Amino acid sequence: MAKDIPFPLSMDWSTEEIVDVIHFYEAVDAVYTKGYDREKFLEAYRRFKQIVPSKSEEKQLFNEYEETTGQSSYHAVQAARKSDDKVIKL
Repeated sequence: MAKDIPFPLSMDWSTEEIVDVIHFYEAVDAVYTKGYDREKFLEAYRRFKQIVPSKSEEKQLFNEYEETTGQSSYHAVQAARKSDDKVIKL
């Protein structure tokens, strides 16, 4: 992913939370570009959900991310949940 693409973030988050959310977005990118360890991806998503517990806010952030990158965080999460493979790739 190009480093100049802004990630959808909230100014209400702490620095640590921003870093963790960016880590999740980078994991989504990895799922699309090269494949990513399923357990690590689900761990990153669980942390994302601690920061963004609201379904509506999650959906808004996922939509913003997809508009910017063309990658669906939702589809990456669904693939990880439904797969038994060690590595997920879309």
